[in-house]
Amino acid sequence: MRTLYLRNVPDEVVERLEQRAKAESTSVNTVAVRELTEVSRRYNNSALLSALPRFDYTREQVLQVLDEIRGER
Repeated sequence: MRTLYLRNVPDEVVERLEQRAKAESTSVNTVAVRELTEVSRRYNNSALLSALPRFDYTREQVLQVLDEIRGER
């Protein structure tokens, strides 16, 4: 694993990280790494969403099909 040093972190950010770490009985480093991990996972979400196929269904069409399916139960 690599080491990442952060500079110029606003005091209020550090304070919130410290509060969260204390509440979870863990270290600020653990909280920060977990949060950075989550943020980095979402990085490509917009690219993934834009790659999805587009369907030209109206809201009413979708609701109609759902009503039909529910009526068959």
